[in-house]
This record gives sequence, structure tokens and C-alpha cells, in this order.
Amino acid sequence: MTRTSETGTPASPETMPREELEQLQVSRVRSCVERLQSSDIGYYKERLANVDPGQIVSADDLSRLPFTVKDDLREHYPFGMFLTPLGEIVRIHASTGSTGKPTVVGYTRSDLELWADVLARGLAAGGVTRDDVFQNAYGHGLFTGGLGFHDAASRVGATVVPTSAGNTSQQVMLMRDFGVTAFGATPSYALHVAEVAVEEGVDLDSLPLRAAFLGAEPMTEKMAARIEEKMGVEVYEQYGLSEIIGPGVASACGYADGMHVWEDHFIPEIVDPDSGERLPDGEVGELVLTAPTKEALPVIRYRTRDLTRLYTEPCPCGRTSTRIARIMGRMDDMLIVRGVNVFPSQVEHALMGMDDLEPHYQLVLSTREEDHQDDLSVRVETAEHVAKADHEALQARVSETLREALNLTATVELASPRTIPRSKGKAVRVLDERTDAG
Repeated sequence: MTRTSETGTPASPETMPREELEQLQVSRVRSCVERLQSSDIGYYKERLANVDPGQIVSADDLSRLPFTVKDDLREHYPFGMFLTPLGEIVRIHASTGSTGKPTVVGYTRSDLELWADVLARGLAAGGVTRDDVFQNAYGHGLFTGGLGFHDAASRVGATVVPTSAGNTSQQVMLMRDFGVTAFGATPSYALHVAEVAVEEGVDLDSLPLRAAFLGAEPMTEKMAARIEEKMGVEVYEQYGLSEIIGPGVASACGYADGMHVWEDHFIPEIVDPDSGERLPDGEVGELVLTAPTKEALPVIRYRTRDLTRLYTEPCPCGRTSTRIARIMGRMDDMLIVRGVNVFPSQVEHALMGMDDLEPHYQLVLSTREEDHQDDLSVRVETAEHVAKADHEALQARVSETLREALNLTATVELASPRTIPRSKGKAVRVLDERTDAG
């Protein structure tokens, strides 16, 4: 879709000529490498021992530098990769640590200013100004979303309502009573808010609400369209990860054609997930990000495990930065079922194309007793209008749709409306019940 009603003129860093931007990137990477080499952190001294910063003269020279991966941060838990003394760290965030020790991120006062600035660019790209009331339903805590959006919305001058996630009936009440115009949350929680609004008899279409800034989960185009329909908003997708800075690495503008990477601070590459070799622009691969300007935790060539591609064509909005496409899946989320690679986003894309289904689903992995092979069940809610008598035919259609999308036969379970658990934060899409899942 194209949305050209965006107001305001992009700021100077966002419209910098490409040649000038690339020279700025080179200068900042050189400076970052020199800082890391001169630090007393053994990890950097070892990894960068053979790197000559003077040989970094173009963006292509990033390939001279080693990758950083999540395990590097975990192995130096909690503060072993901080480049500044703890006395200069004014905030700490961390990942959930659901698959091991959390990855810990520190921020100096300057880092917080940087974070608020880049995320504020994303809000401004969606037309947020001091005239807006921004309801922030991202979780506030160690998760970077809530506090990041709070500072950014304050930076643009909006009136911030820091509801955090949960207490959804009250969220709907405040949205109505406070005249909320912009909303921030995960896609799954935005859907839940829309659902509760219907239950409470609140017509979101009749409210001033016009924009939703959604992130922290993969979101297909069809899912975004469902949210726009149910909430009566324009969706502006946000991308980020705590290891880089949090939300604010990339943001959609009014033209909804990819997300602008704020390249004066975050330098994107696409590499082959297996070989690590750089891929040409336009090819799908793993997103790698370099964040050279942070004080506490600069990052060199961080492998995000997110699959996407880069757009380098000029954007009609006037911003000159490279854009990333919607995240197609995470390598960490890839399921291998009877030898077939399956991404939850593939399932979502297939399901969202069917009008008789609601956008609430789960993938359940189990082990067959008869042959000990993995089995994939897809549990999805039916729409309110679907009669029980029609379930058998709908189940057959869903099964065929998934078989064509996945090249795999999955068991389909149709669930009644509002029976799949709702999440206040990131949705739990995969349940692994295999006997050897640990």
C-alpha cells in the first residue's frame, strides 16, 4: 500500500547524499575499531589483532572485520563487553534469557540520547508530533520496548500514556477517554486490544486513533493488513534488537515499502546464513548490523539471525537510507519437520489469506508414537461466523493451503474463537512437545 499523507520534511541525517553517508560510516567504523583495539578487553584485542583501521576505506571493507554473535555476549555475561566503566552506565536492559543467559546491554547517557533520537525518527516518519497522544503498550522493564518508545515519543513532544502491556480492558478505556491518536505494541497484543474493544462495545474506527507502531515480533504483510482493518489505523512497522540498541534500528515511513535503517548509526549487510559471504543487494539472506557509535557497547558485524533483504532504490519520502524488507523469519525460529524447513511466518502468511480464520494460531510439535517421527499440528481459531457444520470443509481447505505453502502435511485443529491464549508481550507461536525436546 502507499501512504503519502505524511507531514514534515525529513531531518538532515535522513536525507544525506549516499556518498556523504558512506564516508561518515567509514569514519565511524574506523574510530570504533580503534576504540576497541585500545581497550583492555581481551576479546576485542584478540579478534581485532590483525585489523588495520586505515584499510577500511569503503563499506565493502566491513568484510575485513570478524562477526559478533549472541554467544559472544553471553560468554562475557554480564558486563564483560562494556567499553565504559560501570560508573558511566546509567541504564541496563537485557533479553529474556529464555534460551540461556540473557544478553545484557548497557547505556551511557549519550547512548540513551542516541536511542531516543533514532526511534523518534521512526515516530516522526509515521507523522507523530506534539499534537499526538501516544499510548505506549510495550512492556516496561528489562525488555527494551517500553522505555525506548517512552523516551522517543517524549522527544517528538507527544503526550505519552505509559500503560505498558496488560489490563487490556483499561487500555481500551484509556484509548477512548484520552483521545489516543497513536499506539505502540507488539502485533499480537494490538490484535488482542482490538478484540477486547469489540467485547467492550468500543468502536475503534470512531476514535481519533490513526497510527500503530508495531514491532518486537515478525509480522507478515497480511497480518499488518488485518490489524489495520480491526483497529482502523495505519501500521508503521518498527525493527530493532537489544544487542544493537533496542527498537529504533529501522522504521517504516508513510510509503510502507520496507523500513528505513538509520544508517548514520547502524550499517546493514546481507550475508549467506551458511557461508557468511556477503550477498548482493536484493537477495534474501541474514541481516548483519554494525553499530559503531554507541559508547557502552558498540557492536561490529552482529549476526541478527533475521532473514530479509535490502532495498537501495530511492524512496519517495526523500530519505536516502537503505531499507530492509519485512523480516521473513528467524534462523533461530526455523523448525525442521521430517526434513523440511518451516518458518512460523510461512504458516502465518498462508493462514491470513483465509477469511474464515482469525489471526490467532499456534504451531505444536510432537512425536508420533508409531514411528517416532516429528509431527506438526497447526491450531488456528475460526471466525465468529463459521458454523460447526462447516468445520470439516474448512479444515480440509486449511490443510491443503498449508501443504502447498510448506510442502509438508500438517495436522489442522480448528479452535473456537478466543480459545488460544493471548499474550501481553511477544506471542508464543510454537509449542514444542516432542519427547526429546528437553
